[in-house]
Amino acid sequence: MNAPALHLRGDGAEVYVPDDSDPFAAIRRTTHLGIGAHQDDLEIMAYHGIVECFQRRDRWFSGVTMTNGSGSARDLEYKSYSDAQMIEVRKLEQKKAAYVGEFSAMVLLSHKSAAVKDGGDPDVAADLDALFSIAQPEVVYTHNLADKHDTHVAVALRVVAALRRVAKSKRPKKVIGCEVWRDLDWLGDGEKVVMAVDAHPNLADALTGVFDSQICGGKRYDLAARGRRLANATFFESHLVDKNQALIWGIDLTPLVMDDTADPFDFVKQHIDRFADDVRSRIAKMK
Repeated sequence: MNAPALHLRGDGAEVYVPDDSDPFAAIRRTTHLGIGAHQDDLEIMAYHGIVECFQRRDRWFSGVTMTNGSGSARDLEYKSYSDAQMIEVRKLEQKKAAYVGEFSAMVLLSHKSAAVKDGGDPDVAADLDALFSIAQPEVVYTHNLADKHDTHVAVALRVVAALRRVAKSKRPKKVIGCEVWRDLDWLGDGEKVVMAVDAHPNLADALTGVFDSQICGGKRYDLAARGRRLANATFFESHLVDKNQALIWGIDLTPLVMDDTADPFDFVKQHIDRFADDVRSRIAKMK
């Protein structure tokens, strides 16, 4: 279903609403918003937001996927698929996940990765501005700036820039950079955004499992996401019994969003420097 109120600029962009509500209303009611680069990123990194809103009517998770999926890995049944065919497969998989996860809305912006990585692309910026003119979420989940995937970092930068164009009084209360292609175990424990995701493990598996084209393509994202969450919970505290069975780490990007002059690299480097200081002091203490 198209969303004329949004005037989306990506070729083939659309808004899918699982419960058939009006798209504008579905985006407007969003309390938790995930913005990812690729189809299946949200189900890996923003599961906390999904499960926080699952089976609720006072909280609503909506997802945004920035790129069209044309460069996806492919094997087995999908090995001979063209880029155009993969775009349609990835769209369908993302819609399935949105239905299973009871998303309020799933916004498929359908931009090329090159456009998202171009900080001056007017269409990418316009789409995010249009989205935030409707949605006023309490929490935004996106990629972290220390991720090692270029498109993921680009998405995080585009989201920060877009939120800085929103009036400060209307910016989200919390903006979280999440794990995908580089985990955040290196963050100091006091700096981690700790997101417990013990609830509904069957839902977590179902959400990652619908992305068959990627699993068949040789990437077991479903197992890897589950394993990372279990490992985070087990290795979080060395001297205490585990309080949770599954945790996702995030980095708090809210200060970066609220300070229009803060440099993204300097922001991340401060965290890295504190990590280096912790390692240095621990080694010095044990000599």
